[in-house]
Amino acid sequence: MKRQITGLHAADRSAADQIPDGVFLVRVQRVQFRRQSPKPHYTLALAVLEPSRFAGLTLSSRLYCSPKALWKLNWFLRDFGYDSELLGRDEVDETQLVGLKGVVKISQIVLNGTSLLRLDGFAPAGRWEELSPANLDNPQVA
Repeated sequence: MKRQITGLHAADRSAADQIPDGVFLVRVQRVQFRRQSPKPHYTLALAVLEPSRFAGLTLSSRLYCSPKALWKLNWFLRDFGYDSELLGRDEVDETQLVGLKGVVKISQIVLNGTSLLRLDGFAPAGRWEELSPANLDNPQVA
């Protein structure tokens, strides 16, 4: 028996499909370390705060912990205001990450037929006004 279910084909659309590539002010909502996968990584859930039209959506991505990728994890931790004392001891406390805010630049890639969100860059939350899309589209002439 066949059934028609309106909207079924679009049900698998994620927030990544709704959010364009760009720069966003986000807050860390959830962090989980994954050791069992081929490449150990942190899975991040980032709540979008700005731009306001995307507020409330969640971005999900990974930060890898392989020796070649530690520079990016360090960049993320430093720019999101992670405890410098813990960072200096090479310690990452997942509970300390939740609630941290910062700016993230994202892009979408397709890998093996799966659409993924790539974290291309980070900046402290205090730089949001300078980096926000509204300011990039309308630069003020001094």
